[in-house]
Parts: sequence; C-alpha cells; structure tokens
Amino acid sequence: MISVDAVGVEFNGSALFSNVTFNINDNDRIALMGKNGAGKSTLLKIIAGVNKPTRGKISAPKDAVIAYLPQHLLTEDKCSVFEEASKAFSKILDMKNRMDALNKELETRTDYESEEYYKIIEQVTELSEKYYSVEEINFDAEVEKTLLGLGFLRADFNRPTSEFSGGWRMRIELAKILLQKPDLILLDEPTNHMDIESIQWLEDFLVNNAKAVIVISHDKTFVDNITNRTIEVTMGRIYDYKVNYSHYLELRKERREQQQKQFDDQQKQIAEIQEFIDRFKGTYSKTLQVQSRVKMLEKMEIVEVDEVDTSHLNIKFPPAPRSGTYPVVVESLTKKYGDHTVFRDASLTIERGQKVAFVGKNGEGKSTLVKAIMGEIDYEGKLQLGHNSMIGYFAQNQASLLDGELSVFQTIDQIAVGDMRTKIKDLLGAFMFGGDTIEKKVKVLSGGEKTRLAMIKLLLQPVNLLILDEPTNHLDIKTKDILKEALKAFDGTLILVSHDRDFLDGLATKVFEFGNKRIREHFEDIGGFLRNKKLENLREIERTVAAK
Repeated sequence: MISVDAVGVEFNGSALFSNVTFNINDNDRIALMGKNGAGKSTLLKIIAGVNKPTRGKISAPKDAVIAYLPQHLLTEDKCSVFEEASKAFSKILDMKNRMDALNKELETRTDYESEEYYKIIEQVTELSEKYYSVEEINFDAEVEKTLLGLGFLRADFNRPTSEFSGGWRMRIELAKILLQKPDLILLDEPTNHMDIESIQWLEDFLVNNAKAVIVISHDKTFVDNITNRTIEVTMGRIYDYKVNYSHYLELRKERREQQQKQFDDQQKQIAEIQEFIDRFKGTYSKTLQVQSRVKMLEKMEIVEVDEVDTSHLNIKFPPAPRSGTYPVVVESLTKKYGDHTVFRDASLTIERGQKVAFVGKNGEGKSTLVKAIMGEIDYEGKLQLGHNSMIGYFAQNQASLLDGELSVFQTIDQIAVGDMRTKIKDLLGAFMFGGDTIEKKVKVLSGGEKTRLAMIKLLLQPVNLLILDEPTNHLDIKTKDILKEALKAFDGTLILVSHDRDFLDGLATKVFEFGNKRIREHFEDIGGFLRNKKLENLREIERTVAAK
C-alpha cells in the first residue's frame, strides 16, 4: 500500500491544495479529475517523486516500483527502438553484470582471509539474492510483445528513435514502464497520439496486468473502461469516489445539489439572525439575546459549495456555402514512399453534408490521404474535389505550427480581414481567451489553449469541407463535448481523423477503415462498426483479414 499523507502545495504563498490524504491499494484504478489548474499533474508528480510537496509526505514500501509517464517527454535519440525499450530491464542486467564482475575478481584474488575478500563475498551474496528472486524473464520476447501491442511493427525495432514522432516516442516510454511491472503506474494523458487499436491494447493491459494505476486523461471512454475509483481535486482539497468516471459525475452532481441546499438554508438562517440583531441591538431588554446571536454568527462555519467551472467554449461554425454533390471523389489511388506502399488502389466517394471518420492504426495512411486531398503530396490515380469545395483544415500538429513569439491577439489579428478585425476580442472571448490572457505569448500557453487558438482560424472564413486530423488532443472533456455539438450542427461536409471513440460516437455516420494497404468503407457509425465486427479490440482486424 502506498499512502499520501497530509500533502500540501503552495505557490507564491497561495495554496494549490492542502491536507490531501488517501491510500493507493493493489488493483486500484484511479482517475484523477478536476478542472484545468486544479493541481492534478502537480499531485501526480509528487507521488512520482519528481516534485516535493510544501508539506506532508508520500509513504511506500522500500522495494515498491513507481513508474511515471509525463505528458511531455524529453527523450534522447542515441539508440534503436528495441534498445530503448530494453532499458526497462537495465537494473536487472546491471545486477547481473556487477555480479559477474565481482565473481571474476574473486577468481583472481588470493587474499582469502582479508577483510576486502569477505566484503566482496557479501556483495555477491546480496546481489545474488536480489537477482535470483526475480522471476526468470525472456527479456527479448517481453520487449517484442509489448512493442507490437503498442502498434510498432517488427520492421521498426531496429530503426533509430530519432526517426519517430513525439507520439511514437511516448509509446516507447510507455513500453519501458509496462515492462518494469511496477507496483504503481502514473499516466498523464497517455492516449494523446495513440490510435484506437493501441488504446484498447493499453486498456486491456491496465485492467488485466497492472497492479495499481492513477491516470489523468480527457478520453472519457478510456477512463470509464479502466477505472474503478475517481479522485476529484477541487478548491484545494479532494473528494474520493469508489466508482468510475461516469458514475462519479452523477454522484458529484448530487453532492453539489446537497451543498447548495445546505448553503441556501444556512444563508436564510444567517439573514434571520442578522435581522434580529439589527432590530433589537439598541433594546436593553434584548441585550443578552442579541449578544448570544452575535456569538452564534461568529462561530458559525459557513457551508462551501464546490466551484463549478463556468468558463466554456462558444463555437458556431459559419453557414457552409453550397458545394457540389460530391466534395471528394477518389479512384484507384495509390501512395508509395520509395519501396513502401501506404495504400493501393483506394476508391471512395464522400457526399455533400456527410460526416465520415477515418480510423485505423497509425501509419496506415489516414493522414496521408488527408494530405493528398489537401494537395500537399503527389500520388498515383485520381483524386477530384467537387465544385466550389472550400476546405478548412486542422492538421495533427496545427497547434505546434503557431508562432510562439506572437501574442494570442497578434496571432488572430494578422490573419483576420474585413469586419472580423473589429470582433477579434469577442472571438477570443468565445474561446476562453479573456482579459490579460490575450496578451500572453503563444509559447507559454498550455496544449489545450494552443489547440483552441489554432481552432479559431477555422472560423475566420466560411468553409464547406472541414478536415480535422486529431482535433481533440489536449482538449478537456467539456471542451470536446462543446466542439462535438458544434460539428454536429455544421451543415457542410466533415472528415474526421480521430482515435477518440466517445468523440466519434454519434458524430460520424460512416467509417473508412485503413489497414493492410487498403481502405474499406463501412456504412455505420463507430459504435456499429465495432459491434458488427464483434470486436472488443481493433487488433483483431488484422487477424481476421489474414485468416480469410
């Protein structure tokens, strides 16, 4: 059992949270929830030992292994994917190497009665006990199984890590964590940049193989599938619910309603007492009663009502100019990079007003097809955009393309035209950039803030074909829900590349599945797509195709 004892954190004399106390037991799957800025990531870093609390402590058994995956990684690029993942076993291998070196030294020494000789024997004995207490592991097989599960191909194993994007490097770090079989796994936004198949593999691993887990995530389906406990950080304290995220939302609503009722009743009582004091404070015969009520007010502990995050996104896409009947028509499209074929002879048609999802493993061609539609890459075959197609494009790395030295206001001011130039502050306010925030430099913004800022560009001119490539990365659950409703109301054509099942559910009405160098069309939403194939894990797609 790992315990968090009376932990408090202060910044510049202001308390972020105080007296936070709870235990972490085997088989706990904890979702750490709370509004942005509540202190979730700070608390996770303290449990990981990365940061120190202002007061309080974390207590854990001496041999407990706590593994932490931060939201942003600082990785080196000096070895292959397989070598980097194998570092998970570095402590065990270091023990073996140290033991071998000491045994070799014993073979060459002849001072059998010396103190140094006995010290070496003690070291070998101690190391041997630790080393042979570890169950026998086929290291290479474990590394291979884990990397394949997280979406890597065998062809990737010997490639240098420098060739991979930040999302794929994060998976390498995740592989190292899972291979250590830690007593507690701490994950901060682990599903960003992961495809649906890899997320489901991770869900299965955490539920069936992990000992204890604490996760911060904006992926509602992921959180619901893996957690059995929810800890909410709010107003400097925590509330501990022994339920998953969806059930926690219901209980939190009930709790706040009870608090509001107690607060209202107390305020009514205070008003009545104050009225009595004001009415009789100059009346001699009522002096004792007045004094008694004054003391009552002084001693009264005011009921607190949990804060509600009232800031919200206000998105409304402009009416879409009418396009041709078929905004995108693809016939016998093939894309290769050298000898590598991404997909072959792909054909698809997207009708005006349709909302479609591109799903499949990373690297199977979803973003590649988007780039072909945008005219950013060459290809073989035919790809035709319909009459009057006006594209609004949100790239997967759109937020990182912003100029970090510009302010929030300058970022929009330099691209706004016409009447919109007079409405920039209103537009920024609708995207939760108010007050002094608009003067902040882009480089100091959070991932979610950068994503919101990049999203504003889509609203600055009318479009009738929206292409969004992973738009929900770094967005919190509430903001994603608001974006989803805005996209439902959008009257143009929508192409969505996303790994977020909850976001796709009820939004996309058709699914294009990318895999095995093919693009297959499914006339159903994401829920129907998964149900009708009788899959709990999209990994089985490959096995099904291979069997056929």
